[in-house]
Amino acid sequence: MRGITKRFPGVVANDGVDFAAATGEVHALLGENGAGKSTLSNILTGLYRPDEGEILVYCRPVEFSAPRDALDAGICMVHQHFRLVERFTVAENVVLGDHRREGRTFRLRYRTIERRVAELGERYGLAVDPRARVWQLSVGEQQRVEILKALYLDARILILDEPTAVLTPQEAQVLFETLREMAADGRTVIFISHKLHEVKAVADRVTVLRGGHAVATVSAAEATPRSLAVLMVGHGLGEGAPPKARAPGEVVLGLEDVSAAGDRGGAAVRGVSLAVRAGEIVALAGVAGNGQRELAETVAGMRAPTGGVVRVAGKTPRPGDPRAAIRAGVAYVPEDRLGTGLAPSVSIASNLALKSYREAPASSGPLLRLRRIRERAVELIQRYRIAAPGPAAPVRLLSGGNLQKVVLAREFSGQPKVLVAASPTRGLDVGAIESVHSYLHEAAAAGVGVLLISEDLDEILTLADRIAVMYEGEVVGETARADASVEEIGLLMAGGNDPRRD
Repeated sequence: MRGITKRFPGVVANDGVDFAAATGEVHALLGENGAGKSTLSNILTGLYRPDEGEILVYCRPVEFSAPRDALDAGICMVHQHFRLVERFTVAENVVLGDHRREGRTFRLRYRTIERRVAELGERYGLAVDPRARVWQLSVGEQQRVEILKALYLDARILILDEPTAVLTPQEAQVLFETLREMAADGRTVIFISHKLHEVKAVADRVTVLRGGHAVATVSAAEATPRSLAVLMVGHGLGEGAPPKARAPGEVVLGLEDVSAAGDRGGAAVRGVSLAVRAGEIVALAGVAGNGQRELAETVAGMRAPTGGVVRVAGKTPRPGDPRAAIRAGVAYVPEDRLGTGLAPSVSIASNLALKSYREAPASSGPLLRLRRIRERAVELIQRYRIAAPGPAAPVRLLSGGNLQKVVLAREFSGQPKVLVAASPTRGLDVGAIESVHSYLHEAAAAGVGVLLISEDLDEILTLADRIAVMYEGEVVGETARADASVEEIGLLMAGGNDPRRD
């Protein structure tokens, strides 16, 4: 890609970007949220057309007017925000973009497709039921479907945006080996990740974007995580000194033998018992699809338990009632920040008031006090450093990191007793991750009991006081952070050392 420039109203997303990836290499693309990575990738996959510059594929100039043109050129991308049809099955979604079948038959051989998808899932450690409907899957499982779709299309140039967000260390290592094999077969892999150690583990070269410009292309072997981070943000980062030790208080969240059904029926959560104390961060580790989302929704009142009791500060909110959970002091940061956590077309101010508009000062009797709502939004935008045109802007216009800041600002401003944070830094850059981590530490220091749900072991080991591991709907292990090891937790996440199998 030579001299690529793309302008949108009020912003230049890419400004004369040069980017070159070679046949047979894994090339990492790094940059903060809003640096221009997604725009550059969308140009390469035919979703956008550049205002200036040219694209060459295997030394031949090309022009893409639609994603199909890019697919015909052998380019496929696994997007951070999924391109899936929720009512279709996994197999139907995988085959949906495969127009290679045109002219052969008008009938799809579903059993053959399902068998092929199952084989790919087993081969690459991305197991998912081919007959499941996408809406029944967790966010992590949906990401697996996107990866399987690209593998099914046999792309020659494959772009992966945060592909390991839902994998254990062991599964991530398998994926890295797979990517290296793909490169050895003559494919080109463009690897977008905010996890700098992953870049070191899998990439040959690294291109860093900042502010719409390509600031450097370096050898991954010669770079350090810290040097890459400095290139990304343009300045040094904090040393990440551990927070001051906190003395946990009384139990503010008590789960007693809690069970819950999944969207497809059957038990997703099986007899979970767990306690979170005031001022404590308890991390719940596990690969996506093992009941974490259903447990989080049960605590937040979005899903009624089929058994057991959820207690908040010694009281039992009415099961399956989100408003009762909010009144009891439960704040919830969902894994799907744009689909579940926010109303995309509604203003930032309205999103920040979603849980408080029934109370003063946001309302007076049956009337909303719009001026006070706007003033409160301006205050939170400044406090949480949300990069936005103003409180009236729709949240859909914000970057991933700023979307998460809106959710955190709303949840923290309600003075919760319990905060459930599900994958709070997924897809964020190092600067935004540092901010989110500081917010979680501040919440715990203020006496909030934090239940952190994450597949990122680095994040868990950075934040947690205690770590529990969830597998197939059950808590299969629990340990203090000081006694935890990546290998042991990773094995538990993958089903190894499961006491039920002894």
